[in-house]
Amino acid sequence: MCMTLLVGAGQILIVKIKEIAVIMVPLLYIDPGTGSILFSIVIGLITTLYFVAKTAFIKLKVLVYKDKTKTTDIKNDIVIYSEGKQYWNVFAPICKEFEKHERGLVFYTSSEDDPVFLQNYTYIKPEYIGKGNRAFARLNMLEAEICLMTTPGLDVYQLKRSKHVKHYSHILHALDDATSYRLFGLDYFDSVLLSGEYQIKGIRELESLRNIQKKELRVVGCPYLDVLSEKVKGVPKDNTVFTVLIAPSWGTNGILAKYGEHLITPLVETGWNVIIRPHPQSKVSEAAVLKRLEEKYSTNTNLSWDYNPENIGSLSKADIMISDFSSVIFDYCFLFDKPFLYCNSEFDHRPCDSSDLKEIPWKFSVLKDIGVELNSNGFDHIKEIISDACKSETLKENRLKAKDTAWQNRGYAGEAVYEFLVEKTNGQ
Repeated sequence: MCMTLLVGAGQILIVKIKEIAVIMVPLLYIDPGTGSILFSIVIGLITTLYFVAKTAFIKLKVLVYKDKTKTTDIKNDIVIYSEGKQYWNVFAPICKEFEKHERGLVFYTSSEDDPVFLQNYTYIKPEYIGKGNRAFARLNMLEAEICLMTTPGLDVYQLKRSKHVKHYSHILHALDDATSYRLFGLDYFDSVLLSGEYQIKGIRELESLRNIQKKELRVVGCPYLDVLSEKVKGVPKDNTVFTVLIAPSWGTNGILAKYGEHLITPLVETGWNVIIRPHPQSKVSEAAVLKRLEEKYSTNTNLSWDYNPENIGSLSKADIMISDFSSVIFDYCFLFDKPFLYCNSEFDHRPCDSSDLKEIPWKFSVLKDIGVELNSNGFDHIKEIISDACKSETLKENRLKAKDTAWQNRGYAGEAVYEFLVEKTNGQ
């Protein structure tokens, strides 16, 4: 009860500080010189108070959940934490190796229906530890030799380094630059497991710029693509009609929100099959956009919507894909060796680690070599643009080169990660 009152007080304090800021700003117009100085001082104080209050509030929330969380953890050798079932393909090959070698592993997850619970493992002990602050409270008290996770932002927000964990390791969950996370995403990990050597440069540059300790970097490959490449073999090849897949990211610069019918209509008019697979977050953040578009094209028999949890079905059917800045473009062209169009010229790097780099990330520099940029001026000629992209031998050659760069150690990522984790525990 007491803790609940404290959390409530913290929320009220944050709101009041915001209200003070709104009231004070209009009152600060005195004379140009004095007013400017006072404005800077007051705003500085208000900003400081706001972030102090916000930090205190987060700590209070964690304490509340800490009181409700089991604290009887015994010391674990190796621990994996998964934010949810969507990351199962990342961890499945790793778990397979632990079972094969009869080596114990603790698997914490924030999904009650995580596929790990269906595997009937002997040596892997899965446990649901809750979501959000409840999970963070449990992890913040963890005892282990090493903890592996896909979650970025260690020691930045609620997820803190436990004093009883010797080594924190991060594994990338996409063929993307390691600097694509939000600011300070990887700064406080002890090691990062990479899909290709191209990801090393950006990490080292940030370490130098920020004067932080160098992390151990190990190229292991891409576990989830190893899984998908096996699944692709079992997908029936029964698609006879040319098919275009629209697979965007979400947000104001995503192609559905930005272009909508201006892109979809000329595609539908080609007579080709068109599949639209919105980003999962779109159902939450831009539901109105999806509803409008679904209603507009409800009578078009050559257009379908895909909301399946796994994308392999739509990817396999498509002869070409249109996306923006989503990393799914690499999954598609590397798994199926097929062309894509992209729209991503307005991607905002400022919230990301990549904003501190001198050069643009590899993902954006390589796109022009392996794909075809699409802008609104080309929508009226989209059929010709797509046909040319499908015929291009240059694009095909460049795709294969990029695949060798971004997806190393193909088929053996699970084994490589297992060896790394055991190595970090001195082979015990």
